[in-house]
Formats: sequence, structure tokens, C-alpha cells
Amino acid sequence: MPTIGEIDSEMRQDFIERLKRVEGQARGIQKMIEDERDCEQVLTQVASMKAAIHALSGQMLEAWALYCIGNPDQFSSPDVAARKMVDLVVKHSR
Repeated sequence: MPTIGEIDSEMRQDFIERLKRVEGQARGIQKMIEDERDCEQVLTQVASMKAAIHALSGQMLEAWALYCIGNPDQFSSPDVAARKMVDLVVKHSR
């Protein structure tokens, strides 16, 4: 089974940069709570962080799907590669 290390290095770096932004958002939300900010403002930031994670997940799914399509030899058969790709997309699209 391929690992995240087999995904294009530029794409992996983008994942890391996105995660650093999400980490910053989480720290910002924590500070807002500590500072007893308005609930609506806090929830708006939580929704923003949730959207960022959702976008990251979509990007990772795309990278994985492209890897499966481009490297069917990494699986026991092309059918297995396609099934793995579809299973992962379905599982993480809920």
C-alpha cells in the first residue's frame, strides 16, 4: 500500500502549509475563548477552520486518486487500485 511519502513532494508541502494555517486558526480560536469573545465570532472562526480542513481533505483525496490512477502497478491489479480509490473517496466524502 502506498504511503503519503509517495505523493508528489510539492503537494505534500502544500498539505503541510495548509495544516500550519489550520493550526494557527486553532490557536486563534483558543485565544478567542480565553478572551471571552462573542460566541458568534468564535463559531464563525470554527466554521472557517472546518472549511479549511474540508478543503485539505479534498486535496488529499485528489492526490491519492491521481496516485492510484497513475500507479496501478502498486496494487495487485488495476481493479484493486480503482476500488481502493473509490472506497477512500466514498468513506471521506460523508
